[in-house]
Amino acid sequence: MEMDGTLNAPVCTLFHQASELIGRRWTGAIIYVLLRGRCRFAALRAAIPGITDRMLSERLQELEHEQIVTRVVIPETPVRVEYSLTEKGRALAAPIDAIGAWAHDWLGGAANQPGGGRSASAPLHADEVSAGGSGSSPRPRPRSRGGARGRTRAGSRSRSGRGR
Repeated sequence: MEMDGTLNAPVCTLFHQASELIGRRWTGAIIYVLLRGRCRFAALRAAIPGITDRMLSERLQELEHEQIVTRVVIPETPVRVEYSLTEKGRALAAPIDAIGAWAHDWLGGAANQPGGGRSASAPLHADEVSAGGSGSSPRPRPRSRGGARGRTRAGSRSRSGRGR
């Protein structure tokens, strides 16, 4: 950095290209699910709440074009299509896990402090707990960012019905 506060090194174009690719909406979630194993379209859609068929189809095509995802047609009756990660896609495991750890530490932690929502012995992802991970209990759910759940406004009733 220069004395006047300006940065004298531009952003690496490869870094920018990679962050734009995996940072697109839904792409990280698709890769996250496929890191756990091969999936059919409906299984992917079910594993990613809120994604539409059209958006899932578009993202899978983009990832296939980038050689991150491979699409395998299994000639049965009815025809089965399965998606899996290529070697290039599986190489994203460490960055995706690092993003997951960061998210648990900074977005879902007890007080939004480093390590706030995760102990060193706890698994990084809740699905690792159910899959027999080393954690003794599932990690806490992230705090809600919106709504008045559990809070009351002046003149409104609380869950107990008694008011404030």
